[in-house]
Formats: sequence, C-alpha cells, structure tokens
Amino acid sequence: MPIVRNKKIEVLFSAEDIARRNRELAEAIALGDLSNILVLSILKGSFVFAADLIRALHAAGLAPEVEFISVSSYGTGTTAGKLRLLRDVDTDVQGRDILLIDDILESGNTLRFVRNLMLERGARRVAIAVLLDKTMKRKVDITADYVGFQCPDHFVVGYGMDVAHAFRELPFVGVVTGEA
Repeated sequence: MPIVRNKKIEVLFSAEDIARRNRELAEAIALGDLSNILVLSILKGSFVFAADLIRALHAAGLAPEVEFISVSSYGTGTTAGKLRLLRDVDTDVQGRDILLIDDILESGNTLRFVRNLMLERGARRVAIAVLLDKTMKRKVDITADYVGFQCPDHFVVGYGMDVAHAFRELPFVGVVTGEA
C-alpha cells in the first residue's frame, strides 16, 4: 500500500490498468461516428485522463481539437453545491461533434450541465467519456458513452482527482485509508 503525505492509499486502479484502458477507449472512440471532433475536457479533475486519452486518440488515428471548460460544484469539500461556470470554451461549437471528457460520473449534474450547454450552442452531437462511473450516486438521467472503469462507492484520489487539492499527481486511482 503506497504512503503519500503520511497517508495510506489503497490502489483501486493501477497506472498500468489505466493506460491499457485508455488505449481501449481511444480505439472504441476512433471506431465511432464522431467527425470534426472537439475534445472538451472538464477541469480540474479530468486533466490527466484527458491528456492521456487525447494521446491515445492520436495513436488511434484521430486528430481532435482540444478545449477546456471549468465548472465548479464541489470547492474543497465533498458535497455538491450549485454549479458555476468558471471558464468557458473559446471555440464555436456550432455543428461540431464534442467528446466531453471528465474524470468521474457521479451525480451527473456537471456532465448534464455541460452537455446541455454545448447542445444549446448548436453542437451536432455530444459524446461523453469518463474514467470512472459511480452509477450508485446518479441523481440525474445521464450515461457516459465511454467508461474506463465502474467505481465502487469510495471517495477516490489520484490521476487528477483530489481531496482538498491534494493527491492529483498520483499515477493511479486510490482511496485514502488512514494515517501512515
């Protein structure tokens, strides 16, 4: 069990498993019917997953444009609040196929908000790719088109995901289990 910042962290999904799954997701996306793709990464949590998935998409023969959007609903806590658009996209999405990338699909509120925003702005299609899916936490009717892993009901850190802005740098997804 790795120890980081004097915390024990149980590995749920290893760096190797994540890399393999990213390649599989990229191959599935490349076989899909998206064209003129604009990858839209939801910051902050998805930045590591998005970077690796975009590189895997390139290896699978796609050359998407990339944009970022930032929506806040958590702050530094673990309970959801009102959604706020912190950073909007610069690109016109009219008629585009969007691949929306997020780290985790939990309540679904953030992904539904961003998907609907892109559709209202005229996107032709919005597909969703998430590293983790916590179906037991869903509060709205939304599903991801591409899912890395089904996630158990734990608060996870690593691979871009944090608790109070810590542990984003870990190359794996894990659960903080206690003090070292």
